[in-house]
Amino acid sequence: MSIWWSLHLRREAASVPLARRLLLGTMETAGVDPDISYDLSVALSEACANAVEHGGDTPDGTPQAYRVTAYLDGEKCHIEVTDSGPGFTAPHRAPRPASSDAEGGRGLCLISELADHVQIGNKPGRGGAVVSFDKILKWRKDAPLMAV
Repeated sequence: MSIWWSLHLRREAASVPLARRLLLGTMETAGVDPDISYDLSVALSEACANAVEHGGDTPDGTPQAYRVTAYLDGEKCHIEVTDSGPGFTAPHRAPRPASSDAEGGRGLCLISELADHVQIGNKPGRGGAVVSFDKILKWRKDAPLMAV
């Protein structure tokens, strides 16, 4: 069995915990190991926070929405966060930790540490950033949706 969902969220800080709670609830219900669930929820929170901070505005200054898509199957979870901002200005390399006195800049590095596979780039055509990541799932022994 697989589970798939997609959210179209307003680009505001209150949307980040909403996406995180939905992911955690989905994984708890499915029977994913809590440590894996936690890692993915932190990575999702960082990707959403980046979309909220860097996503674009409409011509009248209203924040654009961003999208979160999650897919759980028997082996892995795939998460993608896309926004409508300017995207990344240069081809993206592996994230490097921010300097110790920086106020931000750790999110992409943290995502890379928590996930098994990370892709960071721009949406083709219209612009905007895309951060997607996968993690191999571990299941609780009593997991109702565990792969057989």
